Amino acid sequence: MAIHTPKSVDSLIQQALAIENEAALEAGTLGFMARAMVQATLPHRKPDGVYFERQNGAFTLTLMAPPKIGLPYGSIPRLLLAWITTEAVQTQSRELELGDNLSGFMRELDMVPTGGRWGTITRLKEQTRRLFASTISASYESDEVETELGYRLADQSMLWWDTHNPSQAGLWKSTVTLSERFYQEVIDRPVPIDMRAIKALKKSPMALDIYIWLTYRVSYLKNPTNIPWQALALQFGSNYARLRDFRAAFLNELRKVATVYGHIQVEPTDTGLTIKPTRTHIAKARG
Repeated sequence: MAIHTPKSVDSLIQQALAIENEAALEAGTLGFMARAMVQATLPHRKPDGVYFERQNGAFTLTLMAPPKIGLPYGSIPRLLLAWITTEAVQTQSRELELGDNLSGFMRELDMVPTGGRWGTITRLKEQTRRLFASTISASYESDEVETELGYRLADQSMLWWDTHNPSQAGLWKSTVTLSERFYQEVIDRPVPIDMRAIKALKKSPMALDIYIWLTYRVSYLKNPTNIPWQALALQFGSNYARLRDFRAAFLNELRKVATVYGHIQVEPTDTGLTIKPTRTHIAKARG
């Protein structure tokens, strides 16, 4: 079964052509994502409670949040993580500057400032707080070894944002200081991504997850590999009650990813998803 491109993604096709014509490194759009956030992912929708778990084989990622704040979910925390990881890798610093004003930072995330209860300003502010307040635990368990690592993403965040006047510069620059543990996770072999693809797929958290994961898997894949639907459901869609519902949703988002990631070779089967070796989406630096 091949991946067919629906007519509704014409804009994705145009962005894909632009990506194909110019490598991310040459275009200045090379970004990064922390490996722990690739192997397992954040919630797609608002979760019940303040505990969340994703599993990928022997790897398990859990998130906990203060009850009054809640867990991060949706596309915005993923855009934030991509920006944070990229900025940390480029600056080699735990303290990151988010700019003088809210509008400027939102442009970095390819977001247009809109007000109101459901506007982008409100959602960005809420999801930023949820993300920085969360505690993450990453564990790996096999017959030979058991390891566990826990950390907060940020030791401190100071956001001098005027949500009523997003273009107004604050008294001081907004900053976030990453925790030492998360910073080391970020700069230790981060996964290269193309920020143009992230922005093209930003409306779908699952599509973002699939794109980043495929970019990572293809970078070291030597032989065709079939990944069972049950395993993919644990990694990408543990909130689906029925496996067939997850599969339908996954394939719908995979079509969008395949449009942007034009040369990816994937084939859905009755048992799972077959990934075939191909060139990675991020070209290696010349020289």
